[in-house]
Amino acid sequence: MSDKLTPSCSHCSALFQKTGTTDCWSEPGTGPGKPGYCPSDPYASEIRESFDRYLGDDFDARLAKVAAQVEGLCYQPIPGSDAVNARWTRVEDTIALCQLMGFKKIGIATCIGLLDETKRLSEILVAQGMAPYSACCKTGSIDKLDLGLNEEEKVRPNTFEPACNPIAQAKILNAEKTDMNMIIGLCVGHDMLFNKYSDAPVTTLVVKDRVTGHNPVSVLYGQNFYYKRLQKQRVIAEEQEE
Repeated sequence: MSDKLTPSCSHCSALFQKTGTTDCWSEPGTGPGKPGYCPSDPYASEIRESFDRYLGDDFDARLAKVAAQVEGLCYQPIPGSDAVNARWTRVEDTIALCQLMGFKKIGIATCIGLLDETKRLSEILVAQGMAPYSACCKTGSIDKLDLGLNEEEKVRPNTFEPACNPIAQAKILNAEKTDMNMIIGLCVGHDMLFNKYSDAPVTTLVVKDRVTGHNPVSVLYGQNFYYKRLQKQRVIAEEQEE
């Protein structure tokens, strides 16, 4: 039986808040030291092997380097200070990566509830010299009952309600030979299937969260009050799980 602790980088949050650094954010040998739950030593070979993948000249290496370049371009120094400010939004970061990577044909896997946002994004992409191709989650209009769901499991029972078809979205964009794909608000689970079947690399621009205006991190900030229930009760009762 292994005595290795479960990797838990989240525990370094308190250390970072207290000291402004962690072992992995420090020059080797100068940091506060590795806690027992740090994955750096037990996974040293995986870390090194992974990093070596970025040192070649294949697609993965180029993407890693360009992503690092975009991270640097996103920030700007504050004169007279060692602080920096972020100057680019996620949309701008994504466009910059596309332009530096030479991506021209951009696929968009969109939720039907975010068609207006997808149209706005498409207009921006065209203005930036790219060609957008979008595929809606409800493409094909196949009823959820065909999935084996019961009528009462629909959002609006006793009405026609098409099922999401993320594999079809991926196949449509694959057929168009897009250079990269973006997710705009696909449901959790559907996004996993789209990622699995997409031939092109995928990034997520919008994460669906109907309650918070697609800002799921607000739930993490509200745990001490509005969302404290998430630490006290299960979202799905155990007896409902398969």
